[in-house]
Amino acid sequence: MVGKDLCLFDIDGTLTLSRQRITPKMKTFLSELQKKVSVGLVGGSDLSHITEQMEDEQLVETFDYVFAQNGLLAYKQGKLIGKESILGHMGEEKLQPFINFCLEYMSKLRLPAKRGNFIEFRSGLINVCPVGRSCSQKEREEFAAYDKVHNIRESFIDALKKKFPDIGLTYVIGGQISFDCFPIGWDKTFCLKHIDKSAYSNIHFFGDRTFPGGKGLMVFFIKKMLKVTLLQIPKG
Repeated sequence: MVGKDLCLFDIDGTLTLSRQRITPKMKTFLSELQKKVSVGLVGGSDLSHITEQMEDEQLVETFDYVFAQNGLLAYKQGKLIGKESILGHMGEEKLQPFINFCLEYMSKLRLPAKRGNFIEFRSGLINVCPVGRSCSQKEREEFAAYDKVHNIRESFIDALKKKFPDIGLTYVIGGQISFDCFPIGWDKTFCLKHIDKSAYSNIHFFGDRTFPGGKGLMVFFIKKMLKVTLLQIPKG
């Protein structure tokens, strides 16, 4: 029997400002929404980062679905229902040359600032950050403005595609300072494999980067099959 609608929300840049915590107003909105529809979270970060941003230690129990790392770590009503690993999928022999090239490429970049944590290895993806994830909020904003003019991340991705044409990775720019690298098919559509489409009248996805190269876009390609509505969240 088809039930109520399911609303899936991107987190960074949608429910929260980039790398910031959720506001009380947004928390109230989600709580009220849950009275009418099922609600799920789809984040590219690991579960600890999502928990911190959402300010909810009981996060996986609060929402119907919580998908960390685009669904590589999947929870339904508090229960773990799926877990995947990029290391197990690709192997060290492919990953290490890729990471080495990224570090070498970034060492030659001249940016407004460089800090630490340039490569973040997660279970389901590699996050590459030219400015370094330990940068301050001010340095984050400076890089974002610089990147808009000089296309640092876009050029970086082009170089990776040229160097590793057959590695089987997808590259997606997200947020202000980094981009994600993950196996083809391991984008935000991956979370949909854990959802019984027959249980919902409609599935709606809300994201802030639903354009080519943005994290939210991939849902579009199978929206007809799963009755997914793709909605872009305006800035501000």
